[in-house]
Amino acid sequence: MDFTEEQIHRYARHIILPEVGGIGQARLLGSSALVIGAGGLGSPVILYLAAAGVGTIGVIDDDDVELSNLQRQIIHRTSGVGTPKVASAASAVADINPDVRVVPIRARLDRDNARHIFRDFQVIADGSDNFPTRFLVNDAARLEGKTLVSAAILRFDGQLATYKPGGPCYRCIYREAPPEGHVPTCSSAGVLGAIAGTMGAMQATEVIKELLGIGESLSGKLVIYDALSVAFRTVRVPRDPGCPLCGDHPTITDLSGHGTTANVCG
Repeated sequence: MDFTEEQIHRYARHIILPEVGGIGQARLLGSSALVIGAGGLGSPVILYLAAAGVGTIGVIDDDDVELSNLQRQIIHRTSGVGTPKVASAASAVADINPDVRVVPIRARLDRDNARHIFRDFQVIADGSDNFPTRFLVNDAARLEGKTLVSAAILRFDGQLATYKPGGPCYRCIYREAPPEGHVPTCSSAGVLGAIAGTMGAMQATEVIKELLGIGESLSGKLVIYDALSVAFRTVRVPRDPGCPLCGDHPTITDLSGHGTTANVCG
């Protein structure tokens, strides 16, 4: 594609990277990603994908902006309290980069709409904050043959992984969701707001790498971050032959086993 003079200036720091260049930037402008949740993780993911020039960004979230969100959900503003998060996110993206088209989906992700929504996007970025949604996203992405970049945060800790077709999936690590109330949530245990920025920025980086096809994929690995000790460690995650979704004899072939998900804001 031919860049306008404004685009050459906007993306200059990308274009001079040998791994990106003009061809890579054009690829980003023609690419698409779906962000699950416009919350703590989704906020930096959306902002960085928009700044990078990812041409189409879908955002699914059914919540409105609340005052307690603003401690970590940096895409929203105090003036936006009470407005739909997808509208707030779309407004922020419009201010950052007019090259980017936002597809706002104000809905609750469920077994009836997940696969249909995922089909329109190349990469899925999961920023949800609960196990039912994470398992639904994992299963829908795998059944649709989509690459999934997933992150999670709680208190001072974060995790990040990429799940690609042919490699291990989320169920290779966690076979099924724990009983409700068994694992604390951000609302009950708290979370340092900046942790969302740390993990969300890393998540956005992995999405961009997958869209460009550069670097080493996180597929088959789990990155664990402990902010209090400033420690990162990477754990290898092999595909589990007994996994009910991606194993040798899968028993999960559709989303019928999923119930209603909780909100996905993070």
